[in-house]
Amino acid sequence: MEFDTSSPIWAQLVAEFSRRIVTGEWPAGARIAGVRDLASELGVNPNTTQRALAELERQQLCRSERTAGRFVTSDAARIDALRAELAQGAADDFVRRARGLGMLPAQARRLIDERWSHDDHIDHLAGGVTDDDR
Repeated sequence: MEFDTSSPIWAQLVAEFSRRIVTGEWPAGARIAGVRDLASELGVNPNTTQRALAELERQQLCRSERTAGRFVTSDAARIDALRAELAQGAADDFVRRARGLGMLPAQARRLIDERWSHDDHIDHLAGGVTDDDR
């Protein structure tokens, strides 16, 4: 994972861990690796990793069990809400950038439709799930 200077590293870790939860890389109810293992994997200080995990707990995206470690929430509604929140943020960024480029709404929608189809084609070639599979 590469970090930038736009926000604190712990906040970037929260975003990365949130992404892992909504994509299923960290499935609902799964045990999360320990702080030191995650810190080593990501090349960050364990205290920074601990702070990010504490924030996930505050957001009820994971829970701690004494002596057993941390676990991803099993609350599917909470995970769906997070997914919607992240998608909304991405959509907001896209709209802001498209407006900045002088695009009209119809042009932006057409671009999304084209890219969505293009990615489906790529997913299908890679053996992934496409809209046609759903």
